[in-house]
Amino acid sequence: MSNGLPSLPVTFRPGRTRAVLLTAAAAIFVVITAVALLLPTLGPAERLSFVFTAALLAGVLCLLSRPKVIADETGVTVVNITAKRHLGWPEIVQVNLRVGDPWVFLDLTDGTSLPALGIQPGIAKQHAIADARALRALVEARSVAEPEQRQG
Repeated sequence: MSNGLPSLPVTFRPGRTRAVLLTAAAAIFVVITAVALLLPTLGPAERLSFVFTAALLAGVLCLLSRPKVIADETGVTVVNITAKRHLGWPEIVQVNLRVGDPWVFLDLTDGTSLPALGIQPGIAKQHAIADARALRALVEARSVAEPEQRQG
């Protein structure tokens, strides 16, 4: 795209946070499973319960690593921990990332606000700020400029 906007489709996600969560998930699964297999006093059912617990913990961490925001020609898809929602460009009024916010919030035309966990300043604050600015620029270009161009 022109004017310094990212070319579509583009995916925004907290890369470092995701890497930490997925690494922790793998490590927890391996360590707990190894403990279950190496303890001689555990029976088969107890070993299985250890492995099941390890898988459950790893699964939760994998769910926490799921958030992302995908912008394409049709709009923005927000994938949060357990929910996914597609928004057309005109549905987004504003992209907000205020000081102290845990993630970006999208103000919508229906008066609600949707959290977009895919852009969060946790570990990589400057990266999240750059992503929020890029998404804001895309929203402004797509939901404001395009309707004006069609009318004129």
